[in-house]
Order: sequence, then structure tokens, then C-alpha cells
Amino acid sequence: MKFRIGYRTIKTAVGAGVAIWIAQLFQLQFFAFAGIITILCIQPTKKKSYQIAFERFFASVMGLGIAAICFEGIGYSPWTITIILLVSIPIMVSLKVKEGIVSSSVIMLHLFTAQKATWDILLNEIYLLLIGVGVALIANQYMPNVEQKLKKYQMEIEENFKKIFTEVIVYIREGDSLWDGREITETARLLKEAKQLALHNLENYAYEEEQSYYQYFLMREQQFEIIERILPIISSLPKTYVQGHQIADFIDQLKESIHPGNTADIHLQSLNVMQNNFREQPLPVDREEFETRASLFVMVKDMRRYLQIKKKMAKIDGDQKDISKRMEGNTQESPK
Repeated sequence: MKFRIGYRTIKTAVGAGVAIWIAQLFQLQFFAFAGIITILCIQPTKKKSYQIAFERFFASVMGLGIAAICFEGIGYSPWTITIILLVSIPIMVSLKVKEGIVSSSVIMLHLFTAQKATWDILLNEIYLLLIGVGVALIANQYMPNVEQKLKKYQMEIEENFKKIFTEVIVYIREGDSLWDGREITETARLLKEAKQLALHNLENYAYEEEQSYYQYFLMREQQFEIIERILPIISSLPKTYVQGHQIADFIDQLKESIHPGNTADIHLQSLNVMQNNFREQPLPVDREEFETRASLFVMVKDMRRYLQIKKKMAKIDGDQKDISKRMEGNTQESPK
């Protein structure tokens, strides 16, 4: 078994210790609870951490109020705990703060243990919450830089796209291929992992570059779906014709432009020229040629969609940059 301590484990361990130390420093009762809150609030992303911290704090304060009223009104008995849970849990679920059910239940038990709900006890619990949540949010300000991982995913996916297109070209030109299709399953896995990592990175850093990574992998995922649709069409071609060789030449050019840059317009123009050439060529002489050319026509339509996805992504990226520039300009021009 491989033993590894990740950055989140380190943050959780150190954060819990710091929270308990601060709670002890202020001589709070049930000081260990501050460490528990810290552990519960440290999440994989900053966005998730803020969300969980809010839910736990809000639900715990609300549960503290309900518990104080019930205990003081009904009495400190186990059956009062049952009533408190029956009242508080449905309210928290309806308010969509169910992540705070556990922490609010612990606070309720603190009151039950103390057998009183004085202002000192209530403030003690709020201070514990503030310390635990505060330490967790401070600890979660550090997130590792995953840009190198994202770039590696990008390069591997692009290389797989090139390999797939190479095999497509070979099959169209020669009508046969020894390709085992390994890149198909590998690319599907890479896209899933890369998109998840890019989404986590986006939740940590709301910068333009992080948004571009997520949009990029989303674009490649959509393009990959088109490639998966094209492959069965190619494998069903009975024989190759001049149109097939022209498509193979086009894919050969397209293969060399698989990178983050936008060359979609250039290739769309080439595609238009190729389609015009198809229209000027003689009609099919037999059924087999007709079916083959029909399949190639469907494939050309898919390639057009493949390029339009890239063009759309480039437009979105450009619009985001324009908005950022305008916002920056407005900030600079605003009166001091």
C-alpha cells in the first residue's frame, strides 16, 4: 500500500491543532469542538469551503437558538433532545443548510451537558464556531498550482487527437489499418480527468486563464464526440474514391493545427473549397460509389461541426477578454 500525505491532509491536521490551541488560549469550554469544525470546513476547493462554512455556521447558530429555547422551556431531558432534532432537522433541510446538522447537534449536546443556557454558554459556542470556521477558511486560502498538470493534459489530448487523425488518414487512403484504438479510451479518460481538475481550479481561482482551461477541455470533449461519430463511418467505407483522398488530405492539414490557437476559419474555407469541388465532379456510376460518397458527405458535415465548435470557443474566449479590458478601462477612468 502506497502511503502519501496530501496538502489537504496537512492543512486539516495543522488547522485542527491551531483551532484547538486558540480555543484553549481563550479558555473556552468544549475547546476540541473548534478543531472538529475546522476539519469539517476544509474542502477540496475554496468555493466549496465557503459554502460549507456558511451552512455549518448558520445551521449551528439556528440550532443553538432552538436548543436553548426548548431546554429552558421543557427541561434538560433526553426526550427534549428528541423534540429538538424533530424540529431542527426538517428546518435545516428545507433551508438547504443540511451540512450543519451534525455541528448543530453537537452544540445541542453541549447545552445538555452544561444543563444551562446562559449567555456565557451561548457566546462560548459562537466563539468556538467562529474560531473553527475562521481557521478553516484561512487554511483553505492556499491551493496548489495545477497549471502544469492542466498543460500536460492539454498536450496529451492534442497528441491523441493527432494520432487518431493519422489512423483515419491511413484507413481512408489504404482501406486498412492495424490500429488498436487505444487512444480512444485513453482520450476519454484524459478529458474526464482534465475537465474535473479544470473545474476545481476554476472554483479556486476566478481568473481569465482558469476559465480558458475549462472552456478548452469542454471544447475538446465536444470535438471528441464528433470524432467518435466519424470513426464508424470510416470503418464502413467499402472502398476509397478520389473524394476520400481529398478528405484525407484535408484531415492531414487539420492534424497539424491541433493546438490551442484559432485556425478554424482557415480550415472552414478549405472545407468550402473542397465541397465545391465535390459538386463539380461526375455523379456516381454505381450504388457502391453512391453510398461511399454519401458517407463521405456526412463525414464532411461532421468535420464542419468539429471546426465550428473550435470557432465558437475562440469567440467566447475573445468576448471574455474584451469584457475584461473594458472593465479594466472603466476602473482606470473612474473618478478618485
